[in-house]
Amino acid sequence: MHGLVNRSIQCFLRDTYGPDVWAGVAVDAGFDPQGFEALELYDAAVTDAVLFAAARRLDKPREVLLEDVGIYLVGVEPLRRLLRFGGESYEDFLHSLDELPDRVHLAVSDLELPALALDATGPSRYRLCCVGPQPGFGFVFAGILRAMADDYGALALIEPGEAAGELETVAIELLDSSFAAGRDFALALPEAR
Repeated sequence: MHGLVNRSIQCFLRDTYGPDVWAGVAVDAGFDPQGFEALELYDAAVTDAVLFAAARRLDKPREVLLEDVGIYLVGVEPLRRLLRFGGESYEDFLHSLDELPDRVHLAVSDLELPALALDATGPSRYRLCCVGPQPGFGFVFAGILRAMADDYGALALIEPGEAAGELETVAIELLDSSFAAGRDFALALPEAR
């Protein structure tokens, strides 16, 4: 597993629950509380151990924890910007998700995301298919989709589906694309003062 994934989980736990919770999770998982190096590669078992320890310590299902990680990631401004390059509306963003792994590769060439495909299942209804060897990305993307709906000001129902082998799905129902004012976003970075 890429260190950026593990580092993201570490930062989520530390920023959301505090450094003592992160340190306890790291010790429970048998890992150094100093944390992960962002550009190192780790065995997937390390990631699983950290997620198991965090779910047990926080008394949360692993799936809920992974959705919370997805929501947290949208609050990280460089990642939010990468996601917002998907389009002017939430629907545009949804239709650009299949391009996201390629955009991520431009920034971090060795970070492997699952393959993403969006299928229309009815009027304003979609299914995001995530195909990859590491389980859980469907739940992370459910969190990302929830947070991005808020970011765009859209009202959407997001529901993770059942996993089948390497396939995980997320159902999306777009109820109102302009439900509220979205967060400000401009392609150009703000000028430093």
